Amino acid sequence: MRVLIVEDDNALADGLMRTLRQSGYAVDHAESGELALRACAEEHYDLVVLDVSLPGIDGFEVLRQLRRDNHSGSILILTAHDAEADRVRGLDLGADDYVTKPFGVRELLARIHALLRRSEPGTAARAGGDAPFQIGSATIDPKTFQLKRGKAVEELTAKELKLLQLFYAHPGEVLSRDRLLNEVWGYNYYGTTRTLDQVIVQLRKKLGDNGGEPKHLLTVHGVGYKLVL
Repeated sequence: MRVLIVEDDNALADGLMRTLRQSGYAVDHAESGELALRACAEEHYDLVVLDVSLPGIDGFEVLRQLRRDNHSGSILILTAHDAEADRVRGLDLGADDYVTKPFGVRELLARIHALLRRSEPGTAARAGGDAPFQIGSATIDPKTFQLKRGKAVEELTAKELKLLQLFYAHPGEVLSRDRLLNEVWGYNYYGTTRTLDQVIVQLRKKLGDNGGEPKHLLTVHGVGYKLVL
């Protein structure tokens, strides 16, 4: 799932990005309202973490324009600790939740996880549909069954594509071998997990992730695999 951090404090933004990436999210940063609006026009974000105190176009105006343009993702605003009026205004403009500064990382992560869980069915539907999606430097196009990485174009089998869609719908989540086999090969599949393991090997090659230490499709020994975007 994709998250945009809109924060002019670069040190704070860097810390949030590291924390969210460690949790398996794809994260971008915009340090101004103008850059945030541009980013949201070019990319779908499942969640925008938006500081209301921004130079130039402030967070409230960003929030207003995003909701006016039917931005469907969740928006969590960051407000000053004693600014109740800001929290009320943000919620009235369409924010889904707020966190006050200074905040604890655990509190922020809990709020983010809760908002993204609400978005998960929609994300899964998008990932299972025709919209292209990205894993690392690779772009996967379900319409053409192709994976493009730089100038290289790889053809995907139906099983490979379905696996990538399933992983993409659950970034950072450990998916057991049984679940992957059941959902991709079907509940009546009685083969061995070696089939799945070999497909994972092929996908790593196509993703450019086939070194001794893969970065995206990771093995969780004794359980299954997880995707790190």
